Amino acid sequence: MPVVLCYGDSNTHGTLPLTRLGQFDRHQPGDRWPEAMATELGAQVTVITEGLPGRTTVHDDPVEGGCRNGIAVLPAILHSHRPIDLMVVMLGTNDLKHRFSVTAFEISRSVERLCTLARAEGVVADLLIVAPVPVREAGILADTFSGAEVIQAGLSHHLKEAALRLGAGFVEAGLHVEVSPVDGVHWDAEAHRRFGAVMAEAVAARLARKTA
Repeated sequence: MPVVLCYGDSNTHGTLPLTRLGQFDRHQPGDRWPEAMATELGAQVTVITEGLPGRTTVHDDPVEGGCRNGIAVLPAILHSHRPIDLMVVMLGTNDLKHRFSVTAFEISRSVERLCTLARAEGVVADLLIVAPVPVREAGILADTFSGAEVIQAGLSHHLKEAALRLGAGFVEAGLHVEVSPVDGVHWDAEAHRRFGAVMAEAVAARLARKTA
């Protein structure tokens, strides 16, 4: 039975759009995109959700703390779930926070480094990179993501190029869903369900390559 690991941040976790800082309520089970994807794929595929609110690609967070450096904890997560047929990576949104002062290209390189590490651990057969949905500077998170709308320009392009270099799959999430206007970062339940269906097709196609 193929194992798919979804490695991401709060939008993989299923966090509801925020109306106050420190609020991390989740969508109901089944309304989070990895679970919606799992329903579409059926019982023949095991889907593991590893989403942490605030997770970055390679950065320690001096403000929020909480082991949010995605590359630092990745080896332990990979070996906890080995063997993994496909690792889906959707990270980069939190790197857009003003405190990290990075460019879209640097974010893509960080995702590429994370994927290279995943391969080096020897437990991941294939990779699928997801370019996150573009953020909006809105609501309670507007100050946290100040300048992000400009910084993120070109991120999807750079991530697609990284996927090509790695021989990985690629999905541009922003072609299918939008962030909620409530906080400009998180998704409503309908967006999660819609994206779950999109990802089910992408994952099924990627898994089929292994058996072809």
